[in-house]
Amino acid sequence: MAAGAGDGDQRWLVECLTATLDTARDVRAFAEESLRQASLLPGYGAALTKFIKQHWQEDEENFMPPVVSALEKVIIRQLLLTSLDDSHGKIRTAIGMAVAAIGQQDWPEDWPELLPYLLKLISDQSNGCGVRGALRCLALLSDDLDDTCIPKLVPELFPSLYSIISSPHRETVSLISSMLDPLMEQFSAILNSPVLSHNPDDWNMQMETFVSSFKVYQLSMIQASEDVDSVGYDSDGSERSLESFGIQLQNWSRDANRYVADEDDVTYSCRVSGSLLLEEIVTAYDEYGIESVLEASQMRFHESRELKKAGSTDWWRLHEASFFALGSLSEQLCEAQDSGYNVRDLLEQMVTDTVGTEVHQYPFLHARAFSILSKFSSVISKEICEQYLCSAAHAIASDVPPPVKVGACRALAQLLPESNQSLNVPNIMGILSSLVDLLGKASDETLHLVLETLQSAIKSCGEQSTLIEPVISPVILDVWAQHIADPFISIDAVEVLEAIKNAPGCLEPLVSRILPTIGSILEKPKIQQNGLAAGSLDLLTMILKNAPTTVVKAIFDTCFTSIIQIVLESDDHGEMQNATECLAAFISGGRQELLLWGGGQGRTLKMLLDAASRLLDPALESSISLFVGSYILQLIIHLPSHLSPHFPELIAAIVRRMQSSSITGLKSSLVVIVARLGYNNSLAYIMSEWSQLQSEIQGAYQIKVTTTALALLISTRHPELSRIEVQGHIIKTSAGITTRSKARVAPDHWTKIPLPAKIFSLLADTLAEIQEQAVGDEDDCEEDSDWEEIQNGDSSIPHDMIYSASVPSNAKPSVEHLNAMAKVFDEDDDGSYDDDLAKADSLNEVKLSDFLTNIFVKLWESDRPLFEYLCQALTDSQRTAVDKVLRK
Repeated sequence: MAAGAGDGDQRWLVECLTATLDTARDVRAFAEESLRQASLLPGYGAALTKFIKQHWQEDEENFMPPVVSALEKVIIRQLLLTSLDDSHGKIRTAIGMAVAAIGQQDWPEDWPELLPYLLKLISDQSNGCGVRGALRCLALLSDDLDDTCIPKLVPELFPSLYSIISSPHRETVSLISSMLDPLMEQFSAILNSPVLSHNPDDWNMQMETFVSSFKVYQLSMIQASEDVDSVGYDSDGSERSLESFGIQLQNWSRDANRYVADEDDVTYSCRVSGSLLLEEIVTAYDEYGIESVLEASQMRFHESRELKKAGSTDWWRLHEASFFALGSLSEQLCEAQDSGYNVRDLLEQMVTDTVGTEVHQYPFLHARAFSILSKFSSVISKEICEQYLCSAAHAIASDVPPPVKVGACRALAQLLPESNQSLNVPNIMGILSSLVDLLGKASDETLHLVLETLQSAIKSCGEQSTLIEPVISPVILDVWAQHIADPFISIDAVEVLEAIKNAPGCLEPLVSRILPTIGSILEKPKIQQNGLAAGSLDLLTMILKNAPTTVVKAIFDTCFTSIIQIVLESDDHGEMQNATECLAAFISGGRQELLLWGGGQGRTLKMLLDAASRLLDPALESSISLFVGSYILQLIIHLPSHLSPHFPELIAAIVRRMQSSSITGLKSSLVVIVARLGYNNSLAYIMSEWSQLQSEIQGAYQIKVTTTALALLISTRHPELSRIEVQGHIIKTSAGITTRSKARVAPDHWTKIPLPAKIFSLLADTLAEIQEQAVGDEDDCEEDSDWEEIQNGDSSIPHDMIYSASVPSNAKPSVEHLNAMAKVFDEDDDGSYDDDLAKADSLNEVKLSDFLTNIFVKLWESDRPLFEYLCQALTDSQRTAVDKVLRK
């Protein structure tokens, strides 16, 4: 799915950056102020970085025109550097991200002054903003520092770092952490060394380091009883102190949106680092780590009980902190319960104790209890889950603090999908009504959670599902339309509508509701608000998926011609990508009948071919054509007899599109089509590209199609194959880290090897990966392998494949051989339509491991000299994989 909102933001950013270079002072000032105001908004840094990645360097994979000129680059680099000391923390962060993104492209060759400028800022202790901005930027660049620049950097950098660390301005210290990783590793090595009995000073140092740190954390962050640092700031300049934390708690109590935003923030904090430490303990010490965590949590829980008996008002903090600790290890603890550990009793005791407390007095404890239920529903008993399910349903409809409503939504989102199997659902229509009410009060932060909970509730409606469409659909469609420019919220809304669509008795009413409006939007896409046409196409694609023919026909009559026109005329990335996916869904749903709906004389087929021609136009931006592969695949699979006369022109167009594209994903999808249709006079180019892209191809279907095609190709032993040389192994020419600018000056060099040797090594790689997945199984080819995806089919190899693998080496490919090869490649892509195609697809009856074994064994038996020659270029792991199948 693509959204059009980002394109508008990018165009605005390009215009603003260009305007900062204008000779007119008032134009420059307005553009600079616009950028400054925009930088205070969420996502500005990401947008600026995205602009650089897409427009800075033409040979980059994500490049999109226009390219920034050399003169503009010089001015932009200077403008960004002089903005690193801005007084606003968010602006510094955004600028730092942009400088780092450019640095990865241009430094050091095209931007030698970058490091000297950053060092100058860091050394000027009187300019605190400059120090923080430069440190943030240097931290982002640290991964690109190699052994050639470190010796020059350290003498100038470390004295300044020492001054910062020893200064009272602690807010800059945190920015140094990523640059000090090597030193911290050495410190850790010292602290981790075994404590010697004759040197108690080492023992004291290690124990005091941990114990004092833990005491500080417990007193300040859990019990909030000691002010260990009156004022602190985060990397964006926001205050972090106990006073500000108290204010934050008040804000959370009043504002669910702020609570959700801060709860979902996984950037550095004491709690995040604590949970990471617990994960490391469990990972490092296995069973002993699990036992220690459970013991410590139980101890803290009992301490909270004692504090409550003693009358402490803060007793709940240790209880809630124990909840958080256990929740951060939910996956490991659920597995531990299955392995015999008694996690259930502790959790049930903790959640049961929470029930007896007053929700308004301890809202965060109740919110955390709901969160725990959502994470441990498979561990906690059915009775307690049902009790909390009722409590959650009551909470979202009651006047309780916002954090409790948030926790209740999380519990419902998790528990409702399980209710069909084991839990009794209380008043599902009442839950839906309460959630619809919450939608009206939600902002962007909580909207996602409420929509997710609505989706779960709709799926749990059962026999009452026919009542939901007229109540829920208008509200969700309104949310979708209002947030069409926000890809995350609009996706959530579409998923809720999909749940309504899949509910019994709701599809036809939903289609009748949306089709008139969607039809009018697509009829005039150019006058719609940004993103609305692209979003409408995405919504239609969802409706078409697995829809009955009557629904596909109704949508065809209203929208098909308009969608074709969008493909033929639009240059909007979101519209074009979504329209391509929508046409693929039409073909999958309508199949042969589709050609009869648009009138006689092949009108519909002509429109489909015209759309393919536009999408394969080499002059079109590659990203616009991103999904053309899956579209053409649907044409080949469902309309083979109508498309076969056009195969030569289709292959020629695919080759031209591949030659003009730099996007790996697009080229890979086109390689899959070539693999289906066989090869032609462009064999040398196609195989050169294919052999490079094979390791980049993703998806079980794509891997199976291309791998079997390569196997059948090498089994022909055609002499023409040995005359083609393709890319072999990389030749290492320099030491140290290869930056992007260095790579442009001295690009990688590769050996050249014969095509059969490359294919042989690729097949051996695939075989090795299959065998690695099957480790521990008695049969190396179990059906649960990710490579297989067998639909209860036969594991034997079809006759057509046996034939294609036994063609004499001196024979030219016959019609019979090409037909056999084409029959093998009779499956859909790895997209949304696999299940439908798998029922009639012979390829899904073949186990890839058995097929490759057959290919290797037959080649070994029929041409031993060639087999041994090809084995010479294999790595040890590849040779081991091949030897294993030969020994069977």
